[in-house]
Amino acid sequence: MSAQREEKPSLAFGGQALLEGVMMRSPTHVVMCVRQPNNEISTHAEKRESITRRYKMLGLPFLRGVVGLFETFYLGIKGIYYSANTVLEEEEELTVKEFAVAIAFALALTSLFFIIPFLLTALLNLTGVIFNVVEAVVRVTIFLLYLVLVAMWGEFRRVLQYHGAEHKAINAHEAGVPLDVLNVKKFSRLHPRCGTSFIFIVILVSILLFSIMPNLGFAARLAYRVLLIPVIGAISYELLKLSDRYRDSAIMRILTIPGLGFQRLTTREPDDDMIEVALEAVRKINELSSS
Repeated sequence: MSAQREEKPSLAFGGQALLEGVMMRSPTHVVMCVRQPNNEISTHAEKRESITRRYKMLGLPFLRGVVGLFETFYLGIKGIYYSANTVLEEEEELTVKEFAVAIAFALALTSLFFIIPFLLTALLNLTGVIFNVVEAVVRVTIFLLYLVLVAMWGEFRRVLQYHGAEHKAINAHEAGVPLDVLNVKKFSRLHPRCGTSFIFIVILVSILLFSIMPNLGFAARLAYRVLLIPVIGAISYELLKLSDRYRDSAIMRILTIPGLGFQRLTTREPDDDMIEVALEAVRKINELSSS
């Protein structure tokens, strides 16, 4: 990078791509910035401290992962709801009923992500670790096909571009360079803390966890795939934090390569307008979190 470097900030942010926008989250605040039809940027900011900070017990390792998953899911749906109502005409705004249907649909997709690969692999009459490995391969294949198909949808491609803008802005923020479009464009659209990398870790953890569970029959094994989702998520969350803590080590860089590879499918290079939206979100969350 040729840009002049500033003092590296101590605050770590997380984010999410929205419809025509970006959400940024710090330990104490959430900011949503969305490009409106009139080309102005609509910004919504609110103080939202994780309950793991208010209730120390919930902040313990593994418990914090389960809580974090639910918080992330809730804020993600809320962000999409806000962005959809911002970019749509007023009379087209989403209703509470439509919002509830969207949540139910997302939960169903999460369950199917574990159930369908199991059912397909069960047709092969495999056993032991081989069964779990093949199941994971089927799960990865379905996930990759899903990413390829949605990337072909024009509107969703813009979400992938905003995802890339979010990563570039966070990378620039964490590098401590002046936050302008020219500098941010030079940074990678990939980031090791991304949810895409998290999904890859989930797949690996599921192989190990399902391998040690006792074989109590087809119904019990199917039930594992749903009931253990919070456990898998909690373990994966801790591994993701560990990978970020030691991200500069050679071993960790090698282990994170597959997750970063997945991100090449879930992100696209953003245009300048998208980077401007992501930068506005970073500036606002930085301002609120530093005050």
